[in-house]
Amino acid sequence: MYKHLRTNLPKPTMELRGFPVPEDMQSFPSWKVYYKYIQDYAKHFDLARHIKFLHNVILVSREDNVWKVKYQNVLSGEVFEEQFDFVIVGTGHYSKPKYPNMPNEEHFTGTVIHSHDYKEPEIYKDRRVLIVGAGPSGMDITIDVANYAKTLVHSHHSKIKFNTVFPKNYIRKPDVKEFNATGVIFQDGSYEDIDDVIYCTGFQYYYPFLDKSCGLDLSPKSVTPLYKYMVNIRQPTMVVMGLTVRACLVVALDAQSRYATALVKGNFTLPSHDEMMEEWNRRADVIRAKGRPLSDIHFLAEKEDEYYASLTEESGIERVPPVMFKIRSVDTQAKLDDLYTYRDYVYTVIDKETFVRTLEDKDVNSIR
Repeated sequence: MYKHLRTNLPKPTMELRGFPVPEDMQSFPSWKVYYKYIQDYAKHFDLARHIKFLHNVILVSREDNVWKVKYQNVLSGEVFEEQFDFVIVGTGHYSKPKYPNMPNEEHFTGTVIHSHDYKEPEIYKDRRVLIVGAGPSGMDITIDVANYAKTLVHSHHSKIKFNTVFPKNYIRKPDVKEFNATGVIFQDGSYEDIDDVIYCTGFQYYYPFLDKSCGLDLSPKSVTPLYKYMVNIRQPTMVVMGLTVRACLVVALDAQSRYATALVKGNFTLPSHDEMMEEWNRRADVIRAKGRPLSDIHFLAEKEDEYYASLTEESGIERVPPVMFKIRSVDTQAKLDDLYTYRDYVYTVIDKETFVRTLEDKDVNSIR
């Protein structure tokens, strides 16, 4: 979490079912404010007593039709093993940075970090900073650092068109070709002197504790095959949550949690292995037909609301209101229009289908 981090989705899409966000919470709250909301949620539902803090799972395996889980106390080093009927993996995929392999980077004498380790922009005051990548973190950190850097060089190959008017110290560049001791040569042959590099190049799917008996094909770019983006098809008493991309993450996680709970409780029955594989293969075939990498198998994007409807239809859980996808769609366009102003708006839900978007009154006291 970095100093000036705020959510990049408005608060209606950050709410966990059954625990409303505070009315006076800012429309796009800071990470500290949202973290307190999560803590309050855990306290309200008395979750801490169910959590083994300071314990690290080191192995999950499938033996004799049960799940065996080994975990270690990180303070004492003591190792334990327990057996379970179901395993729900909820570690997400934003913990292991993905670094690009840049020629001659070892000769570069400046600093190099990943966005995972970025904390504050002030240390880059009057520096020549290169940011690589134009995903959500790349764009957010670019805006943050540009307020302090002497020069902000932004290297990426994204085809997304941002209409933001960037400051005069912002320089757009194509992909990096190679480093030298004091700077970077780009694919167009141009060169820039650089003091510091921040890689905003994403994260890997990283599940070192899942062994082969789990039945999943694991790579840094994907986890497959999964039914409904989460159920382990080969071992359907395992659910891997939080892999979806291009969605309202909190809304998606909440819906997946409810689906998984209904599954564990026996409220519905999954389709057969062959039927689940057929569903997964259909999605994979669409991706391959478009010439896209299999890593796109985790994308929801325009299919987000359809996905929530399918979870409800199969499991009987409460339907995620379609208004959530509509809010995300408008917010996505607002980001394309202006990265500096998209957080200036309040999204107020009227009903399951509609909302209104208004300029936030910054004179009103709110939790920031």
